[in-house]
Amino acid sequence: MTAALEMRNITKQFPGVKALDDVTFSVKKGEVHALCGENGAGKSTLMKVLSGLYPHGTYEGQILINGEEKRFGKIKDAEEAGIAIIYQELALVKELSIGENLFLGKEPAVFGIINWERVFKESERWLKEVGLHDVNPEHPIGALGIGKQQQIEIAKALSKRANILILDEPTAALTEQEVEILLGILREFKERDVTCIYISHKLNEVFDIADTVTVLRDGQTVGTYPIAEVNEDQVISLMVGRELKERFPRMASVPGEVVLKVTDYTVMNPERQGKKVIDNLSFELRKGEILGIAGLMGAGRTELVMSLFGSYGGQSQGTIEIEGKPVKINNTRQAIKAGLALVSEDRKKYGLVLGMDIKSNVSLASLGAISSGGILRPNEEIAAGNHYLRSLRVKANSVETIVGTLSGGNQQKVVLGKWLMTAPKILILDEPTRGIDVGAKFEIYHMMNELIAQGVSILMVSSELPELLGMSHRIMVIAEGKYQGEYAAEEATQELIMTAATGGKGR
Repeated sequence: MTAALEMRNITKQFPGVKALDDVTFSVKKGEVHALCGENGAGKSTLMKVLSGLYPHGTYEGQILINGEEKRFGKIKDAEEAGIAIIYQELALVKELSIGENLFLGKEPAVFGIINWERVFKESERWLKEVGLHDVNPEHPIGALGIGKQQQIEIAKALSKRANILILDEPTAALTEQEVEILLGILREFKERDVTCIYISHKLNEVFDIADTVTVLRDGQTVGTYPIAEVNEDQVISLMVGRELKERFPRMASVPGEVVLKVTDYTVMNPERQGKKVIDNLSFELRKGEILGIAGLMGAGRTELVMSLFGSYGGQSQGTIEIEGKPVKINNTRQAIKAGLALVSEDRKKYGLVLGMDIKSNVSLASLGAISSGGILRPNEEIAAGNHYLRSLRVKANSVETIVGTLSGGNQQKVVLGKWLMTAPKILILDEPTRGIDVGAKFEIYHMMNELIAQGVSILMVSSELPELLGMSHRIMVIAEGKYQGEYAAEEATQELIMTAATGGKGR
């Protein structure tokens, strides 16, 4: 049987680095083929070659569609060959309607006049293809949630007559319910012989939906396997080139005195008068421990930690004590002074200045410590940058590397370096491993262990239950802003956590 897609001996070089080295990749018609590898393994580069972003002539090797060699000079050439790619960051114009987005750049027109009736009528057809039967194509796309926007991106790809669909980290920003909807759509596509290439760091999804998995490491093909013949640990070993003895290397800890005490804490929604996002919540965090915060999307986890850090905006009441002393935190400056640091769930928006280099990002929250009379001491900034470059094992040529060019895992390490430079007593981690590969996750877990060994206390929000169960010493569950229960690591299970998170009986 002829493969739907073959990429033979693909080699792609950039100045000073070989991103792809003789990569071979073959996908059967109608299968979901997972492409796995650490950040920097070459997955995105390979897909950019396939989608025409890197045109023929800028790489070596062959691309064959249904046995016929193709040479794409631009993205449109790949689209005309039936290839569509959907990136993690959606390529939609939020100010336009759903129909306008679906037909952007290919609007049906006569003498330059767009036939809007046809646009919206055909849009309805493509929306139904992805299960959106109740969505009006004339409504603005920005009013929809991320999950439905993702479905519209798929409809947009189908409207271009795509029969090879590439999904790059498609569930990074989706809720569990939205993930199930997306995977259901892909199962339907499989029955209709649509070929899907699925790129994800979430191996549970890979094993749920994929028929075959190909692993890349350091720009080379490690191997291709039927999904039924491997397990998650084997795929991880292939990705990182070594066996990770424990996925979650939690360090045993004997918690010390109470460092953070929050009592009867209530936070109001700044955009909805009278709406509480946190409702009379009380908890304690001890020295040298990791307290996990569990809950469903919308439970108030991010609002809680942003409010504690003075960056949420909604009015709050209740008491916050740090090392036994009441503190008032109205802004991030006061939070940093009190010994708090927050690694946000959105590192690109809140954690980094992507156009600046590593040393400038690391020093952002500590400029007063390396300045005199408002003038920066550059040698100290360079020294600090180099210290965290080495200690956090950031993969970069120097501290002058622009942060926006780094992989997700290395960007997260730079964010951690920025906050570690403030010498916090309490480190708040909101989705600390979102969108990064298993190798980088493992390194971040070890950093967490090193910090609690030094007496730092960690408050961790995570949507990944295995991560919460694997790294926390205690887990607090909240639902609709209210305390639902608390569990020691030894007794916590996914069932207990989910029961409490969905409003079941906690304690």
